[in-house]
Amino acid sequence: MSSTPDYQPPLTRWSHAWRTLLMLVISGFGWGELAGWQWNHDRGWFALDLGLGVVAFVLVTRRREHPMTVAVLTNLMGAVSGASSGPAVLAIVSVATRRRWREIIPISIVSFATGLVLEGINPATETIWALTIPIIVAITAVAVGWGMYIGSRRELLSTLRWRAEAAESEQAARVMQARTAERGRIAREMHDVLAHRISLVTMHAGALTYRDDLTPEQMRETARIIQDGSHQALVELREVLGVLREDPGDADPERPQPSAADIPALVEEARESGMNINSVVALADGVPELIGRATYRIVQEALTNARKHAPDTLVEVRVTGEPQSGISLSVSNPLRVGAKSTTPDSGLGLLGLTERAALAGGRLRHQVTSDHRFVLSAWLPWQA
Repeated sequence: MSSTPDYQPPLTRWSHAWRTLLMLVISGFGWGELAGWQWNHDRGWFALDLGLGVVAFVLVTRRREHPMTVAVLTNLMGAVSGASSGPAVLAIVSVATRRRWREIIPISIVSFATGLVLEGINPATETIWALTIPIIVAITAVAVGWGMYIGSRRELLSTLRWRAEAAESEQAARVMQARTAERGRIAREMHDVLAHRISLVTMHAGALTYRDDLTPEQMRETARIIQDGSHQALVELREVLGVLREDPGDADPERPQPSAADIPALVEEARESGMNINSVVALADGVPELIGRATYRIVQEALTNARKHAPDTLVEVRVTGEPQSGISLSVSNPLRVGAKSTTPDSGLGLLGLTERAALAGGRLRHQVTSDHRFVLSAWLPWQA
């Protein structure tokens, strides 16, 4: 699709039909009186006039490929052929649709000159130049004006069509970008939710697999923890996936999303699962919802990483915050000595946490200190 001034839309059968009919009408007016005189007095001129008219009608079908050539030839034919007047006018209109004055002015001069020549050699009429010249000028001006109007309208429609297509493409790109961003957000949320629960299940399932000294009561307790963890993972998974459902009622979460107030319970749950945790949680009241949820997810992922990669170490958790200074948190643990964890490492946890902290307006960093401790620290503003 082109939006240039010489853009030519395809013609339908009806478009060809009415243009041909209009050319026949114009040629009828231009040749009608002269044709009678030719038939009665000069059959050779009659045959020449008719032949040139047929040639002009054929040539004008190629006006879009060679507009200036066709216009010049048909108008030159019009100097001796009244039958060529219809194609000559249509050729001028076609040139004028391109709205290029360097083409319009020369072809207008040619049209005016050939019109004068035909009127001058027409023996069937008494030439009154005071009337003939304005008529020829008016016919040429109407043809040029009509062509320029058609060209302007075509350009406008082409531009509007192009803008509509561009807007649709941009909208589709925005939708795709939003969809990709939403998928990324859901993936991070699913990772944050499920990694914590599944790591608990994995740890206790591993105990059942490798330990053969557990009493029946201990085995039942471990199995109960696995069952509870699996059920909680399913519940939290449904909360995350609820936003994807079409039914607004199904999209409502079963329980409120976690907040900063749930961090002590999270730490206690991890401690009960067997982790050795030393924690300090001192947050002022009124933590914003977005910031509180981000803080909870960061602590949750940090505990999950510690459980996966250093399950038998002492984990230090410190979360403090107030409106003036924002929220600061740090989770650290010694690097594990010996075999590495067999739990699969997705590689998405720390990346997701970094993005989550950035979206909340904060920052997150992780490093290994000189005393062989892994430290994850973050700062979040009180106001999101």
